[in-house]
Amino acid sequence: MANKETRYRLLVVDDEAELRSLLQRYLTNEGYQVAAVEDGAAMTRHLKTHHADLIILDLMLPGEDGLSLARNLRSQGNQPIIIISARGEELDRIIGLEVGADDYLPKPFNPRELLARIRAVLRRINNTDRPVATAEESALEFGPFSLDVDKYRLTREGNEIPLTHGEFTLLRVFLEHSGRVLSRDKLMEITKGYERSHLDRSIDVCVNRLRRKIEPNPSEPIFLRTIWGAGYLFSRSGE
Repeated sequence: MANKETRYRLLVVDDEAELRSLLQRYLTNEGYQVAAVEDGAAMTRHLKTHHADLIILDLMLPGEDGLSLARNLRSQGNQPIIIISARGEELDRIIGLEVGADDYLPKPFNPRELLARIRAVLRRINNTDRPVATAEESALEFGPFSLDVDKYRLTREGNEIPLTHGEFTLLRVFLEHSGRVLSRDKLMEITKGYERSHLDRSIDVCVNRLRRKIEPNPSEPIFLRTIWGAGYLFSRSGE
């Protein structure tokens, strides 16, 4: 029987030939269809004729670097991206997430860890791991906004506001838990499916991105508030 994951196409972009080969073999054995290229130019050529459900993108590439490539991919749509890099400093992680990557994994890493991240991102994208099963609304309303959970669309008075997959998932969780304080660890567990390390600031970065899109004044949020020492509280009314 074919593995259910064979429907997913992955693209590895890394200039280390040995790592490309290792990841291609490992992820193919896990049931994915995997292509691997060495730089951004090759990635662009590949994407002109092939679909990728998720791109595994190194930061340190010859020619155009991974951050620039990720930023360009995001400007064209909601391409799922996991950044991998030997530059594991906190600032690089934050910048990688700020440009819209769905996850960031520092090198060296165990391929099993990358596999877990891939599965978590693909679950979020395909909505097979619904955060809360009790919400029956197809459109979640707050203030002047409406989040269509079936079409993955956020609109304000009919005008669409683009969201990354990570932003959509996090906003949906907040809306379905409106009025409840959610800790960073709980948010990581719900949205990513794995435990949060003390260095992982991906939730905070995503919250900041959301605030820039939904708050009248992101520095003084009315919908998505920080509860110091506890986590975040979402208010649909903005009161």
